[in-house]
Amino acid sequence: MISTLEFSPNPKASILIVYTGGTLGMDYDENGSLVPCDFERVVARIPVLKELNINLSVISFDPPIDSSNVKLEHWVQIGQTIKDNYTAFDGFIVLHGTDTMAYSASALSFMLQGLNKPVIFTGAQLPIASPRSDGRENFVTALEIAADKRNGAPVVSEVCIFFNHLLLRGNRSKKVESRHFDAFESENYPALAEAGIVIDYNYAVLKAYEPDSKLIFYPELKDDIVILKLFPGINEHVVRHLLNTPSIKGIVMESYGSGNVPHQPWFLDLLESAVNKGVVVLNVSQCNGGNVIQGKYEASSALNRIGVISGGDLTTEAATTKMMHLFGRSTELDELREKLTSAISGEMN
Repeated sequence: MISTLEFSPNPKASILIVYTGGTLGMDYDENGSLVPCDFERVVARIPVLKELNINLSVISFDPPIDSSNVKLEHWVQIGQTIKDNYTAFDGFIVLHGTDTMAYSASALSFMLQGLNKPVIFTGAQLPIASPRSDGRENFVTALEIAADKRNGAPVVSEVCIFFNHLLLRGNRSKKVESRHFDAFESENYPALAEAGIVIDYNYAVLKAYEPDSKLIFYPELKDDIVILKLFPGINEHVVRHLLNTPSIKGIVMESYGSGNVPHQPWFLDLLESAVNKGVVVLNVSQCNGGNVIQGKYEASSALNRIGVISGGDLTTEAATTKMMHLFGRSTELDELREKLTSAISGEMN
């Protein structure tokens, strides 16, 4: 059910807020404990909302969820909400916990193809009830960005994260801090905007507005994948067990540096065996800002031979959700491998 807060008879924009929960939406209960609260209490903590000349409508998860509990069906719920209300609003704000925000923003960037309006994820490191909460500034500035237009068209027409002054492409973002306000970074792609006294947009890196594009929503997602993170001394029996997990279709392998893996024959043999069974192995770097270049060093040259796919500069979050999305759309192995190596939503160079 949508509840509407009409602050202006002639608003510059109408924005739909999808309130999922998270730290931003926490307030104190009668016992003094922080608990998720309804959106009306969030609004009460941010009286400046009435001065933005933006009309707000809200759809809330019932009950609100901690982002560590996010499941694929929640991504579908967010995407379906945006699809169902796409023509009625100028933009969308998703209030979300920070722990899995980069995963959720990445997933929505693949599920909402042809998107031509802003979908901006934001949240907080401190609850809205805290006097020092960063949630107020994050939320207010995200709303201003979602409402901004240039020559009658939205300035932003993609899925983003706004946090601590920076607007980042959603599928290029990672959470890197839990104790400071600069929780997210995008090492492999420039910030789309920086908010200071004014909001300074980096138009050269923003997705171009495409007036003729039509939104296509892809709700199908498959979770038959695992993440294999390499570390010195990784155990053969553990890797064998992981790669032979029944029903596994895809593996996101977090390798070293520019895509390097151990030289041990057992490791390469297990990867090759998995690939020969039709399992898709996607190689991404475990470095923030890493870029996989298979064959640059001897330690990765064998991967090309056995059929491991280079993930380039994909983040783990983008690689994981992209694989879920593509498995949901296609069962053709050659087509899937081709799409994994090319950008479909600005997620890789």
